[in-house]
Amino acid sequence: MLKIGCFRNLAVLALPLLVTFVGCGGGSTENAENKITLVLAAYTTPREAYGKAIIPGFQKYWKEKTGQEVEFRQSYQGSGAQARAVIGGFEADIVALSLAADVDKIAHAGLIKHAWTEKPNHGMVSTSIVVLAVRPGNPKNIRDWSDLTRPGLNILTPDPRTSGGAMWNICAMYGAALRGFAGVDKSPEAAGQLLSSVFKNVSIMDKGARESITNFEKGIGDVAITYENEVLVGQQAGQEYEYVIPRSTILIENPAAIVDVYVDKHGVREAAEAFLEYLWSADAQRAFAQYGLRPVDPEIGKEVETTYPPVQDLWRIDYLGGWPKVTEEIFGPEGVYTRVYQKRHGSSS
Repeated sequence: MLKIGCFRNLAVLALPLLVTFVGCGGGSTENAENKITLVLAAYTTPREAYGKAIIPGFQKYWKEKTGQEVEFRQSYQGSGAQARAVIGGFEADIVALSLAADVDKIAHAGLIKHAWTEKPNHGMVSTSIVVLAVRPGNPKNIRDWSDLTRPGLNILTPDPRTSGGAMWNICAMYGAALRGFAGVDKSPEAAGQLLSSVFKNVSIMDKGARESITNFEKGIGDVAITYENEVLVGQQAGQEYEYVIPRSTILIENPAAIVDVYVDKHGVREAAEAFLEYLWSADAQRAFAQYGLRPVDPEIGKEVETTYPPVQDLWRIDYLGGWPKVTEEIFGPEGVYTRVYQKRHGSSS
C-alpha cells in the first residue's frame, strides 16, 4: 500500500458535456503575424501536466525562439470519445491520447498521414501503470487483483467504450491472470472468469478516468481501478486516499501526434510540430513527472525513480499481442470483455 506525497468546427454537434475547452478567443489559424492558435485534444488524466506546466513552458520557449505568441485551446475527454470527435470533425492540431489504438483510428480515417510511430519512443510521450486506489488505511484490505472478486465490494472503473483508461484497466487484469498473478489458472477461460467476477462488483462506469476518480473522491466506492498518476495528482490536491500496486500490472504508454489534415488546413504545421517535439524535451518530461506520469526519457526517469515504486511484474501491451489483436479479441464483438458485458447487461449497446 502506497502513498506518495469555441470549437473550431461546429460539425461536431454532440460532444459530451465533459469536454473542457479552454481559451476560446479568436480564430484557429494565424490571427496575426505574431500570434497563432493551436488546439490540443487530449484524454482526461494529463490535464494538469499540460495546462499548468507543459503548455506555459512551450509558450515561453516559442516566444523566445520565434517572437510568436501561441494561444492554446484545450479539450479533455475520454480517449476513445476524443478520437471519435476528431474523426467526426473536431479540428484538433495535436492529439494526446491514452493509447495507440485511438491515434491509429484517426490515422485510418485519413487525418494523420505521416508514420506517427516513427517519432521518438514510437510516438509515446509519457507512461503510467494501472493501480488500485483505496480508502485511507485500506480498510477493505485490498492487495491484489483477486481481492476485487469478493462479494459486496464496490468497484469503480470507467467505460471502455469511451475511455482508454478503462481499456488499460481491463487489459491489466486479464494479462495479470494469464501471467499467473491473479489467483486463477493461467488460461484465457480463467482470465475471462476473473473479469466477470470483478465486473459483478463494478457499480459505476464513467466516461473517463478523471470522472471515475472524481466519483471516488466524493466517497463513492471502496476501490477505484485507475492510472497511478490520477492518485498522485489527487494526493497533491489534498486527497487522502492511497493506492495499491498489484503484483502484476501493465505499463500504460500514452501517445501524441499532430493531425496533418488540420494543421495544414490551419497553416500551423511549424508550431504544431515544434510542440510535439517539445513533449520529449527534458522540461516537458519533468512536467509529466511532476504531475504523476512516469517519463519516457530514461535520464529524467533516473531523476525521479524514487518517486515511483517498482512493480514485481510489469509488462507491455505487446504481451497480449498489441492493440490490433486486443481490440478484436478483448473488446471486439466476440471479445472477452464484450461477452462479460453482454452477460451482465443483456446486450452490447
